[in-house]
Amino acid sequence: MIIMLIVSACAPKKAEQLQLKIYGTSDVHGALFPYDLVNDRETETSLAQVHQYVSKQREKKDAEVILLDNGDILQGDPLVYYSNFEKTETKHICADVMNFMQYDAGTVGNHDIEPGHEVYDKLVKEFAFPWLAANAVRNSDGNPYFQPYTIIEKQGVKIAVMGLITPAIPKWLPEKIWSGMHFEPMVKSAKKWMEIIQEKEQPDFVIGLFHSGAGREDEYEFSHENGSILVAKQVPGFDMVICGHDHHEQISWFENTEKEKVLVINPKSRAKYLAEVAVELSWNSEKNTYDKKLKPKLVKIANIEKSKEYVDHFTPKFKEVEAYVSREVGSFKKSISTKDAMFGDSPFIDLIQNIQMDLADAEISFAAPLSFNASIDSGELQVRDLFKLYRFENLLYTMNLTGKEIKDFLEFSYRDWFQQMNSANDPMLYISTTDHGSRLTTMFFNYDSAEGIDYTVDISKPYGERITISGMSSGEKFDENKTYRVALNSYRGNGGGNHLTEGAGLTKEELSSRLVNSTTKDLRYYLMKWIEEKGNVDIECDNNWKVVPAKWHATASKKEYELLYGAN
Repeated sequence: MIIMLIVSACAPKKAEQLQLKIYGTSDVHGALFPYDLVNDRETETSLAQVHQYVSKQREKKDAEVILLDNGDILQGDPLVYYSNFEKTETKHICADVMNFMQYDAGTVGNHDIEPGHEVYDKLVKEFAFPWLAANAVRNSDGNPYFQPYTIIEKQGVKIAVMGLITPAIPKWLPEKIWSGMHFEPMVKSAKKWMEIIQEKEQPDFVIGLFHSGAGREDEYEFSHENGSILVAKQVPGFDMVICGHDHHEQISWFENTEKEKVLVINPKSRAKYLAEVAVELSWNSEKNTYDKKLKPKLVKIANIEKSKEYVDHFTPKFKEVEAYVSREVGSFKKSISTKDAMFGDSPFIDLIQNIQMDLADAEISFAAPLSFNASIDSGELQVRDLFKLYRFENLLYTMNLTGKEIKDFLEFSYRDWFQQMNSANDPMLYISTTDHGSRLTTMFFNYDSAEGIDYTVDISKPYGERITISGMSSGEKFDENKTYRVALNSYRGNGGGNHLTEGAGLTKEELSSRLVNSTTKDLRYYLMKWIEEKGNVDIECDNNWKVVPAKWHATASKKEYELLYGAN
């Protein structure tokens, strides 16, 4: 009897009424500080402003505050690159920042896997909150590699947070980066863990924290990249879902299979928005559950002041990285820009190609512009400029490909790069023009061209008949039946963009068997070492590939350059 009284006295009593304010960041991509270290200028948005806003909400004490992050914070800025790869012996800056901000939980994003085991395994221990991904499953025992969910308790009310990561990671990243685990489909994993959570935890409110985009509502694939809406609709139990990965702001409501409304909210990227969901819970004694009212909004962070406390606290770390990116690594004799790379062969891409071929000892190289509008001026080259030259953390692959596969790869690349034209007045690039301006509607980071071979792209012809390879740039004959050593980044080498799969016709298994060599560090590191060794780099465009008919190409390029970038 005494034991029963003690248990009763210790059991938490649920609040009759509870106000929650749930905040979510997603795809921060290293925007920890209100300064762009690459372009050396202040920025309007960062976690410094998010901290200010959330701190003010905590001070009000009119609601219980929960702060969540939805992944992809470890890539995209020198601040995190420095912790990932340069100063690895101390606590990671993301752990310092997110612990300081008192995050309650986070979900792992695909770009958080990208730095490799040494980085994300270390961060799991350094974070003062659980880092979630229920569908990242350990091969050895079938259990989640990361924590699948967490329970946050406020005034006796149990809030469950389930994390899911996009299962498409094997399409983009080499296996050694995610070794020891595999990725289950989101719907399958969500159903399994929802059943466990409901039975074991009996939560009052359930949040899905999904590093995956909204996706198509009527489609389901085994490795669906963007499956957040699918989960919201097909897996009953979620009250709300914070999604991300696709960098779109969104507030939408969907009905699940039990006719319940589910909120899906996405705060875009780089701390431009903060997801805010005000939740009112009222106990319904007849139903023995809470009635729930959700009021979502996206807070525009550019309108928020920076937190002085935050800025003062992290300025020493910022200054350290600022000194790192300001270090000279060499010099360029000429200025280069990615603008030219949208229309044809360019010095910017030729520099990448030649470095890749040199490092990989390859006969042919594939590369694409990874930025839409990046430029590097002639003169002194600093570490920060390497982030303009090469935006993402990819490894450098060397693969064996046949001449036929190389041609088919290029046919596929130019299919979504240039439209088929019937006259000089026809559109060439895929461009959408609205009242807000003009933009490319296909992905420029998939505009792969080749170095090491001489070829033409005939934009008057349809897909499959455009590429004519006249020979190797060395003067040797190009043979479609011969196997060549090809340099390319790991994203492309793992099937990213589908150039090697849909284009060249290789299976996922064949991709692995064709891999000859891979660097152990990211390509940007080797680019830096290459430039340091060369000192003063003279960048030339060798025009090894041309677009024909030449007059059509010249007319369209001039017109569309002005559409995208304005007049010179």
